[in-house]
Amino acid sequence: MTKSNYDLEKRTTEFSEDMIVFLKTIKKDMINMPLISQLIRSATSIGANYFEANGACSQKDFKNKIAICKKEARETKYWLQLIAKSNPDEKEKCLKFWKEAQELTLIFSKIIITIDKK
Repeated sequence: MTKSNYDLEKRTTEFSEDMIVFLKTIKKDMINMPLISQLIRSATSIGANYFEANGACSQKDFKNKIAICKKEARETKYWLQLIAKSNPDEKEKCLKFWKEAQELTLIFSKIIITIDKK
């Protein structure tokens, strides 16, 4: 793991940017359009909420924003699974993104556990 993997602001921003680039390549049809819309919302929300967490005014606010990050990362995995199913040619790319969303889910879970232990 590189040092940049520990910079969650950078990591979540790159995840959002990569997701935008990827979703621009997906065929726009009546099946994909709602999936793309949902996926872009959840995937980019991870980073947005992480940035908000870092500006939190209290420990409770910070934990709440991190919990939202975790929820959005989990939701992102769901939408990626559906995109992969409706676009079999993109299964490998979806799996790559799914793995990153899973890692983010685990990181945010660990942050929450650490806060609860304090």
